[in-house]
Amino acid sequence: MTLRQLGDSDLHITRIGIGTWAIGGGKWEFGWGPQDDKDSIEAIHAGLVEGVNWIDTAAAYGLGHSETIVGRAIKNLQAPPYVFTKCSLVWDKDGKISHNLQADSMRRVCEASLKRASNRCH
Repeated sequence: MTLRQLGDSDLHITRIGIGTWAIGGGKWEFGWGPQDDKDSIEAIHAGLVEGVNWIDTAAAYGLGHSETIVGRAIKNLQAPPYVFTKCSLVWDKDGKISHNLQADSMRRVCEASLKRASNRCH
């Protein structure tokens, strides 16, 4: 697949990425309905086999579920793809989503995203 430089960075990514909004499942405000995690992982693997080298996810997709599934899909890969996530959407104990771009919130969301990725092996 053709690679393009991402802005002024040293990253070179495919023109097409793997979007994971639906992979979050249906148990959140903007969900696309129930998803089978095994099917989601197989879909990610199929995209990677075809040469896609990046995945778009967000903490809010499935209230963390999408990031967890992405982590499971890429564990043990020799050449893992780039994973891009977003951090403005946060949720409360009832799953109500709101926006928060304050520095402390962004740190918490990023730390939680990394924790979900590191727990992917469990």
